[in-house]
Amino acid sequence: MLDDVWNYFPLQKIGISPSPAKYGFKTIVISRSLEVCHRMECQNCLKVDVLSNEEAWELFMNKHSNGKELSPEVKEIAREVVKECAGLPLAIVTMAGSLRGVVEIPEWRNALAELKESCRGQDDMENTVFPILLWSFNRLRDPILKSCFLYCSLYPEDFRIDRGNLITNFISEEMMERRKSRQAYFDQGHKILNKLVNVCLLETWGGSGVKMHDLIRDMALKITKDNWMVKARLQLREIPEEQEWKEDLDKVSLVGNKIVKICFTSPKCPKLSTLLLSSNPLESIPDSFFSQMRGLHVLNLRNTRIGYLPNSILDLEELEALLLGGCLRLESVPPLGNLKALKELDLSYTGIKEIPRGVESLTNLKCLDTISFYLEKIPTGILQGLSLQRLSFPTDMSIPIEEVAGLKQLEEFYGGFRSMHDFNLFMKSRPSDVKLNFFQIVIGNRKNVYVHNPGRGYFGVKSVIFSNDSLEEGKRGKDKIMLPQNVDSLYFCASGLCSCLFDDIQQLFSGTELKTCSLSNEERIVCIVRMPLEEEQPMAEEEQQSSLMPLHYLEDLNLYELPNFIGLIRWEVAPEVAPLPRGLFSHLRRLSLLRCGKIKKLLPRSLVQNLHNLNELKVTACAKLEEIIGDEESDEGFSAESNTVITLPRLEILYLAELPELEIIYKGKIISTFLPSGFSLLRATQKNWSWVRFTDHWLVPVRSEGRLRRWRSRDKKKKPRGRAHKRMQYNRRFVTAVVGFGKKKSPNSSAK
Repeated sequence: MLDDVWNYFPLQKIGISPSPAKYGFKTIVISRSLEVCHRMECQNCLKVDVLSNEEAWELFMNKHSNGKELSPEVKEIAREVVKECAGLPLAIVTMAGSLRGVVEIPEWRNALAELKESCRGQDDMENTVFPILLWSFNRLRDPILKSCFLYCSLYPEDFRIDRGNLITNFISEEMMERRKSRQAYFDQGHKILNKLVNVCLLETWGGSGVKMHDLIRDMALKITKDNWMVKARLQLREIPEEQEWKEDLDKVSLVGNKIVKICFTSPKCPKLSTLLLSSNPLESIPDSFFSQMRGLHVLNLRNTRIGYLPNSILDLEELEALLLGGCLRLESVPPLGNLKALKELDLSYTGIKEIPRGVESLTNLKCLDTISFYLEKIPTGILQGLSLQRLSFPTDMSIPIEEVAGLKQLEEFYGGFRSMHDFNLFMKSRPSDVKLNFFQIVIGNRKNVYVHNPGRGYFGVKSVIFSNDSLEEGKRGKDKIMLPQNVDSLYFCASGLCSCLFDDIQQLFSGTELKTCSLSNEERIVCIVRMPLEEEQPMAEEEQQSSLMPLHYLEDLNLYELPNFIGLIRWEVAPEVAPLPRGLFSHLRRLSLLRCGKIKKLLPRSLVQNLHNLNELKVTACAKLEEIIGDEESDEGFSAESNTVITLPRLEILYLAELPELEIIYKGKIISTFLPSGFSLLRATQKNWSWVRFTDHWLVPVRSEGRLRRWRSRDKKKKPRGRAHKRMQYNRRFVTAVVGFGKKKSPNSSAK
């Protein structure tokens, strides 16, 4: 399918045969130009008509009030509004969003009058829909909403705009009302974006992104055409000609092109406030390029190939954001002490080996990102005069701990501490009225620990990583380990955990916000929870539930390379003496195991009743695993014929691989909304089957010989072809289970 085609081009250029029917497939071309369809030699040209009156009304009502009835007076006006939209779905959806929540009849009448006035004299489709979209824009009233909406048009067409980065840009551009904290700025930014989504001027994309419809973006560019120059992702190889750089330009976006060099010296743009050159293969900038842009506030050169910054950058005394992240070839930055207005400096993933001179005098600096491959230390004296709200640095970098502890306004922190003593010193220094809102903190020798770069935006990261015996060091120390109260993710990597995870967690954490817990390379760990919790006398059920509270709300549990791990629960008395408390793991959504060599039964049957939210189960390379779900006691007297039924209503993804001893998933019956009936009784009757894949319609054992995969189906009519195999695995409507049984046959062995 080729969407939004505006010009003719030969199909061979993109690897499509000019006679697709010959090879058993079809090509669909979607265009607003019938001429383009004819030139593309389309066999059947189908015009997509506008909506009928009733279809338009139904769409409007669904988007405006979810089908709820309007009063007769409002309904009459609303039908006139829909009529003005001329059956165009985008216009109808936009109008419905803009009028959502409007109750008063005079306001409806005024909206209709404004709409009719804006549409007067417009004939063709494009000129009909633009006035309607413009009306929705004008209806925003709030200039902050308008400016934030227009800012989104600086991004390329059909671009997924990350909310966090976008709000950070709003802050850099000073587009929002002033707030005291970054948390308050982000709250305000999300409120703005939610309003724009609610009136259908922006679309949600994924959990953390927004997107502009191309027609709405075109409308925004029409509004800003006089003092903005936006040529994002247009395959430009050179920056626009000098005459296009008008003196009254305010913002310029050349994001995502193929610009390698800048040919002329300095465009005369004294009013230019924003220049976006990111994601270009730009190698150099003329020395005097910025000399006539003294009003520049935001300069984004991220992900370019520049090796140095021109000296004229030092003339930008009003510059507030200098963004150089991802400039891997950038090895030096001139002294920045002259840029007194600078509030944000991004040096992440550059080639610099030392902090630029003059940073210590940037008293307005709020954000400093220095996560870099080559930066080894922050020299003493750099941080002590700053009032940073955000700081990031490599986790294995040497830092002046007293200066970091002295940053009393810090709200975002991404970095590491060599010892538990340094971490506790940092936590003790935190003022009670300024908490860490977002953080990723690594404790211990961090060279063997990979930490994902949190980026500039609002990612909601609140994690602490214990590595290289740091937890054991903390236990030996006199001071109690002081975790941030709002931590929601804990990672343990060869940290020195004891045999039971919960025994350590309850010493560290007593809240209810823990969502993710990951363990790797912990040699002593045997289980997650011991039952009963105390050896001498079992607790009452209410006491157990209260004590186990941190595990009740856990959503992700990852267990990797735990050589002595035997199971989630370890019973120290008979299970009937110490039953599992209700709520244990009741919020668990994802469970993953990798190379846990001693475990034989993964899930006790009594625990499964708590796992009603489990969505994804992955088990790989656990050499002794025999059953996925089994009894706590011996299997004597229990069989599949006992009609023991368990329910996993939300289980969608089951991935089992490289499990040579696995014989059965469960001896009884599992009821699941998504998995096919009878899957639990699958047995490894043919050891040379290496993979089995389940979907709603497929039971597909795959014979493995070397790398050969052969598919079989119970329903030959629905046999997938070509890439359909791969698509099935990613389609959430299907359920995928991959089960590995036994060792793969050697190429020399014969198939039975």
